[in-house]
Amino acid sequence: MRQIKIDGSHITLGQLLKKLDLIDSGGQAKFFLMETEVKVNNIPENRRGRKIFPLDQVEIAGYGVVQVVQL
Repeated sequence: MRQIKIDGSHITLGQLLKKLDLIDSGGQAKFFLMETEVKVNNIPENRRGRKIFPLDQVEIAGYGVVQVVQL
């Protein structure tokens, strides 16, 4: 499992995808989420604005599991 460090109290799913270099811009998040299965804490998610908090786990099909941790 990979860990991603964030500065604030949360990060949106779209921002996380961008930070992981899976998309180039926030606008691409909508299309990425339509085409790729993403689960947050084992629950399917397709909203790019979904807030991801420290210790949340995000599973991205074809990429793996990412855990968000606070700096």
